[in-house]
Amino acid sequence: MSTDRITRKTIAHLFHDDPDSLLIGSRLPARINEIAADNGIEVEVFVFGPAQRRLTQAETEADKVFNTRIDELVASGIRVGACINTARADGSEQTLTQRGLRLAVARDEFIRFTLENATVITF
Repeated sequence: MSTDRITRKTIAHLFHDDPDSLLIGSRLPARINEIAADNGIEVEVFVFGPAQRRLTQAETEADKVFNTRIDELVASGIRVGACINTARADGSEQTLTQRGLRLAVARDEFIRFTLENATVITF
C-alpha cells in the first residue's frame, strides 16, 4: 500500500437494553471518536435487538439519555445503523431514517464488519 496510515474501524454494537448497556454503549463511541482520527480509526455504531426497540422509547431516564446520545452521534458524523427488518416490523423505519440512522439488514452489516476487519465491541 502507498498510504502511511491504514484506516481501521471500531464498531460499538448496542444490543442489550439494560440501563448500563444503553448508557455506556452510547457514550463510548463519542469518547473513542475524540482520538480515533489521530490513530487512523473510523468509529461506527450499530443498534440491534432489544436496544433497537429503545430507539423509539422515552419511558425512562436511560431511554432519554440513550436517544439523545444517539442523535448526538449522528450529528457528529458518526455512522449509526440499525436493522431495517426490525424497523419495518415495529413501524419505526420512517422515524429512524428521519433521525439519520442508516437502516440495513443486520446479517449484511455483520458480514460487512467482518470483511472490513473491524473491531466490534458489544454492549
